[in-house]
Amino acid sequence: MIDIVNTIALQRNTDTHHHLHYFRGGELRSITLAELDARAISVALRLRELGIRPGGRVGILAPNSLEWVLLDLAVLKLGAVTAGFAPGRFDPEELVDSFGLAVLFTPGAGAEGPVRDLSVIADWAGGGTDHEALEHDPLHRGYDPADICAIKFTSGSTGMPKGLEATVASLNSSMHAVQEMFAHGDGDNLLTFLGNWLVQQRYWIYSALVFGHDVTIVPLARAAEAARVASPTVIMGVPGFYEEVRSRIQASGVAVDRDIIQRELGGRIRYLWTGSAPASSTMLEFFNNNGVPLYEGYGLSETCIVSKNHPGEFRLGSVGKVLPDKTVRFDADGVLIVGGKHPINTRYTWSAPGANEKMFLPTGEVKTYDLGYVDEDGFLFVQGRVDDVISVSSGYGVLSPLLEHKLREHPAVHQCVLYGNGRPFLSAVVSPASPGPDRGDLWRFVTALNDTLLPEQRIHALVLAAEPFTFDNGLLTDQFKPKRTTIHTRYAAELEAIYAGRPEAANTLLVIEQIKERA
Repeated sequence: MIDIVNTIALQRNTDTHHHLHYFRGGELRSITLAELDARAISVALRLRELGIRPGGRVGILAPNSLEWVLLDLAVLKLGAVTAGFAPGRFDPEELVDSFGLAVLFTPGAGAEGPVRDLSVIADWAGGGTDHEALEHDPLHRGYDPADICAIKFTSGSTGMPKGLEATVASLNSSMHAVQEMFAHGDGDNLLTFLGNWLVQQRYWIYSALVFGHDVTIVPLARAAEAARVASPTVIMGVPGFYEEVRSRIQASGVAVDRDIIQRELGGRIRYLWTGSAPASSTMLEFFNNNGVPLYEGYGLSETCIVSKNHPGEFRLGSVGKVLPDKTVRFDADGVLIVGGKHPINTRYTWSAPGANEKMFLPTGEVKTYDLGYVDEDGFLFVQGRVDDVISVSSGYGVLSPLLEHKLREHPAVHQCVLYGNGRPFLSAVVSPASPGPDRGDLWRFVTALNDTLLPEQRIHALVLAAEPFTFDNGLLTDQFKPKRTTIHTRYAAELEAIYAGRPEAANTLLVIEQIKERA
């Protein structure tokens, strides 16, 4: 088995056939993997001059860019630790102190001190490298499997992100499992647009360097454009991206088939990857039934990839079969417990008191707080989280993701979250797919849906959000999961008007069913 991390860290890459593609100045540009590696070594030498040594922590607070990639690879070549942070969410000076960073790079900072301008990486990368001298004075001797090479953060969907240190063995294990399932190689071009601060998004760059294929990195805002111009064979996406693709195609009025979807995504798609948030059955069926495979998987920041649908092992609605190095079981309350031969870690390094005891068991396993089951053929199904259960005042519990999935099947609903803990009935805050949704059509859809549900599951009112749920406005995490508590707080006045019996107090409300009509 190839040691992927140490292959990148210790060996020169000589691949001039495959490329990393990226946007610069509105244009898609390319660099060979050999040149990418050589520039990363040049950056590593400058970092060493700053005093970065094996185990040292280097922070990156920036959007996706070539400089991000070069800096991360340079950190690996030094045997150091990359700490990636989502831009716009943190104070750079505080990060240095809070996470013990030797240096942090971010756009617009100064040229000296612990916080530096990321743009300097482009200058450092062009400095040239004396490879012969490096043979006598290597940057480092290699990582041990238990060494730390990255800091991971939770999505923050339930509060402030928690940080844990990821081992080399855990990264190698996950990347090998993916390679066994999908065999990325010559001819492939993997498109990734989620933030490189998410460790898994960097897997696809590491995969290109070791297994020999192209990779395209772009910011989320240019993902659709990149798909058309870069012609990827694989897109590493999230449900929201694919929902937008489906909406564009359906809005065009053309008869949907494989060729139409392929044309929208560059024409060479071999398969599509989705994760990070639950995918609706409608969206999965749209792609899979039209001959463009979309494979859903499951994992957490604390576990990385646990299960994945893939060619030859696919069941719609499941999140795939459990990876060989992972184990799953369910506790007495039906909560999914995940173990692994190579855990990311067995504790958070940065978290609130009690968080470690809540998430990590003495066995080293992770208590996910997700509910689900494994079917007779070994496919894992995830039905929601323990904290996704809304207890209405009648005492009944309602698993909110199942209803939210149904609500999102309406084309006017881009995203939604239910509300009603301790209340007599459920309401939902809806992020419309476009301004001014047809209220009558939405009312009829939810009314028909309610006819199929138990009384406690029925949705009695909607709050039509004034703006989409996005990462930038703080209503989605950096993995594009809705921040339930934040959304509930943002629309507290409208929700309170519903339960106070005065929905006319806010024109954003759509009453589906009067309280007195409840069965």
